Amino acid sequence: MRLIIVLAILGFGLTVLFLNHDSGQSFGMDNEDFGHLIRLLPFAAMLSVGLLASRRSLSESVRQLAVWLLIVLALATGYLYRFELQAIGDRLLAGLVPGRAVVVTTSEGVSEVMLHKSLGGHFETSVAINGVPVSVLIDTGASSVALRYEDAMRIGINPADLSFTQTIMTANGRAMAAPLRLRQLALGPIMRENVQAAVIERGRLDQSLLGMSFLSTLGSLQMQSDELRLRD
Repeated sequence: MRLIIVLAILGFGLTVLFLNHDSGQSFGMDNEDFGHLIRLLPFAAMLSVGLLASRRSLSESVRQLAVWLLIVLALATGYLYRFELQAIGDRLLAGLVPGRAVVVTTSEGVSEVMLHKSLGGHFETSVAINGVPVSVLIDTGASSVALRYEDAMRIGINPADLSFTQTIMTANGRAMAAPLRLRQLALGPIMRENVQAAVIERGRLDQSLLGMSFLSTLGSLQMQSDELRLRD
């Protein structure tokens, strides 16, 4: 019965709004205000039904009223602070899932990408290179984006067509690298095109590196304890 009442109220409101769409008013109210009223009516109806069902006991009626008031207050609070709650949820998610790039809004209203350190003590994340997700290590000591041989193949680059003419130092010692340009690289909402990069010969790089050819294009890069913030 309660579900039927809710559906009837919503159906009535939608029908009225549809019929009065061109006029912009329903029952002397703006359609937007009328829509807000229709959204509140189901709560009022549920409250009334609950009170009527428990009319045999004053204490039960009071209890029902208190429950519905708490529900309304919770919904109103959630709506009023929805952006703050979303920011808290994003920060919590970033902390629980290290490496996940989370977009947060600062007190100045500026958007930043936030990363948390992985269990290994490094800042790792996933970027989209030419639309393909690639796991990378944030490395300010690398002059350019350095791709593992296998990652280069995954994004559609044939290493056999490249010239390995550069000598570089990696964690595994000296290696040969093939310079190239990446059509597109995106870290969350931060996107760059024609990014300088290099493919490292097979077996010489444990993980692709996000180096300064991308990081130097950012507005800021801030490290705070276990948190890294990147601003476009």
